[in-house]
Amino acid sequence: MSEATAVAPAAEGSAAPAAAADANAAATGGVGATGNVVVLDGDADGGADAHRGAGTGLAAGAGGVSAVPVTGSGQAQAVAVTGHVLTGHVLDNPALGSLAGPHARFAERYGRVLRYPVDVSPWLALPDEPEDGDWADVAALAGAGAEVALAGFDGSLPDGWEVTFRIEGVQLVDDGLAAAPDAEAVLLGPGDVPEMLDLVARTRPGPFLPRTVELGTYLGIRRDGALVAMAGERLHPPGWTEISAVCTDPAFRGQGLATRLILAVAHGIRERGETPFLHTGAGNTAAVRLYESMGFRLRRRTTFLGGRVPGSWPAAAPGDRQARTGVQASSSGRGQSL
Repeated sequence: MSEATAVAPAAEGSAAPAAAADANAAATGGVGATGNVVVLDGDADGGADAHRGAGTGLAAGAGGVSAVPVTGSGQAQAVAVTGHVLTGHVLDNPALGSLAGPHARFAERYGRVLRYPVDVSPWLALPDEPEDGDWADVAALAGAGAEVALAGFDGSLPDGWEVTFRIEGVQLVDDGLAAAPDAEAVLLGPGDVPEMLDLVARTRPGPFLPRTVELGTYLGIRRDGALVAMAGERLHPPGWTEISAVCTDPAFRGQGLATRLILAVAHGIRERGETPFLHTGAGNTAAVRLYESMGFRLRRRTTFLGGRVPGSWPAAAPGDRQARTGVQASSSGRGQSL
């Protein structure tokens, strides 16, 4: 276990795919680190549009994926991000790229392990090649018996750790989206969180917690004053931003709302000079085809893993944790650099 340093801030049509979205929720659900349901994003209520894309490499029910090379931002094989070295593409370890880079202001750190505050996001980030000491740091940061969620991790947990969920997913990147602002979309903020949480609870698009809205721009569409659809930004590796929490009230599916919001969020990402990407379940072929028809390209297969720290693992003393992390919690619970 090495001594830590401070983290420095650095498409819709008919109602048929609504069933696909529900099936995705059922097939890819797992319990996240804070007890919330973890479902990979994929509001696939895209109707016939969901079946236009070709060449996904996905066999129905099998989830087979052929990786597609991606060029551009983040392609370097050794990328230094705030004291961390990513040995591959930044999208291969997107949580680490986010927390050691643009999202460093959120980072809670112990040794080489980073995580978001548990009311922001369930994801925890490991080094590209974790060692025994890194797993000890995960246990010290999370605590004995805690559940942790790992994005993009396809390795094995140490002996004695329990696998709580394993979701096979796919990662797609912008390769020609017709991104554009939407006149009906409104900016959502902290005051809208109760409605956002209610919509998420009814549609299960993926992890969305009380402070997730702080991760980036969230847009919504209202009808008669009620929030009926939304989409926003989550993981933020250097040069890239993930589109997440894409969901539509079941009563308003089939109107193209999710597609419009994805394109509007993508427009804002591109305006910053960054590239949109997203994740969905590998078995959700309807969602993958929808995203491809919009202009996303399948990049790689990925895995989302949940694990439980052994109950007998000793907790770190508060003073030791602060010395190693270089991060302390503010009164609001957000990690701050020292």
